[in-house]
Amino acid sequence: MKNAKMQLLACSLTAAVTFSSMGLQSYAATSSVSSVLPSAGIGYALASDQVSLSSLLATSRKTGTDGSVTAGVAQAIVASDKTITETTPLAAKVQDDILNDIEQATGTASSAASASSAVVSGSSSAASSSSSDSSASASSASAEEESFKSLVIAQVDDYVNVRSEASEDSEVLGKLYDKSVGKYLGEENGWYKIESGSVTGYVKAEYCVTGEDAVALAKKVGTRIATVTTTTLKVRSAASTDADVIGLVPIDDELVVSEEEDGWVKVDIEEGEGYVSTDYVTLSTEFVKAESKAEEEARLAKEEAEKEAARKAASSGTSKKSSGKVKSAESYTSKSSSIGSAVASFAQQFVGNPYVYGGTSLTNGTDCSGFVMSVYANFGVSLPHSSSADRSVGAAVDGLSNAQPGDLVCYSGHVALYIGNGQIVHASTSKTGIIVSSASYRTPLSIRRVF
Repeated sequence: MKNAKMQLLACSLTAAVTFSSMGLQSYAATSSVSSVLPSAGIGYALASDQVSLSSLLATSRKTGTDGSVTAGVAQAIVASDKTITETTPLAAKVQDDILNDIEQATGTASSAASASSAVVSGSSSAASSSSSDSSASASSASAEEESFKSLVIAQVDDYVNVRSEASEDSEVLGKLYDKSVGKYLGEENGWYKIESGSVTGYVKAEYCVTGEDAVALAKKVGTRIATVTTTTLKVRSAASTDADVIGLVPIDDELVVSEEEDGWVKVDIEEGEGYVSTDYVTLSTEFVKAESKAEEEARLAKEEAEKEAARKAASSGTSKKSSGKVKSAESYTSKSSSIGSAVASFAQQFVGNPYVYGGTSLTNGTDCSGFVMSVYANFGVSLPHSSSADRSVGAAVDGLSNAQPGDLVCYSGHVALYIGNGQIVHASTSKTGIIVSSASYRTPLSIRRVF
């Protein structure tokens, strides 16, 4: 009888590993996609909150001091896209150890009978999980579309003022830029009352849309984003764990989604378009939000202060060291050229050097954000080692036509440096290394100016 229970628990544990549930979330997202000066956003997210014993064990293993797995598990292999999940019970004390592992992994205590019942329940429900997930996904999409009805979206050449009252004579509190979004709070005499970012006020209804009109427009002006939630995510050539891996993406990176299907989304990375499992990304739709008058003034003052500090750092030769054929940042800096031009010229000397995932060495190997970060470090500017985080540094530039040398050009899962004449220099892929390309070879998400 004991052997029968042990076999049942071992089989049930394997079934429990694949048992997951879906959830719906709605929240305010940061680091919006913007073609105007402000950089912030409102996001309505449909997240897949996948929970499995294998991932909990992996988390427990990560936080351990010696990296060992709990006593009742000989080996747990958990890939970022659920490629393999294998659990093998030990020969001794199988029943007690498995139950202990369940309790440690989930943080809940249970009796042998209740734990066995829970595992068997998970196994029986696994057969219907596919249809349940599909239903939950459809329900989530419907809920998001419904939420779009409560948006107010600006349709103007530049911006519409957000005022303290429903009158053109009232105080201007901020600006709602073209295609920017606010939350509908009410209507008064041809004015919409909105909440957007830190601004709550009134905008003229004739310059905005809401309700059913906002639903259609939201899908056009919003950008569907998949934010990576695992340490290293595999991007595959097809929506299958058997498909080839075409690239790797680090945690917190934000990828533009072009298609969605059951359990997978099609995304755009430097190596091309591919698919990632929705188990390891959070999906959201990003919009630009309003900027208050105080925020605009503070931003402009900060930008000017940063530019001045960078000019002083570069002109004084922040990084005077050079090795071999590498020239210092100071050698590219002159009174007759901008600091941005110096950054662009300095960066181009590394063309031909290798691409290394996670690297930051301009000579021995770097990835895209590591390249931008390391180049700017030579001019006394600290940038994040993240292509998605680079979307919020400096000031936004309105399109490639207004880009200047030294600007950051941010793409889906990638970042480059603009060098002028419609070109960029960037650490592209492991096959190409650091190269010069046309800035329009992919559609930029945003352009950011540090200098």
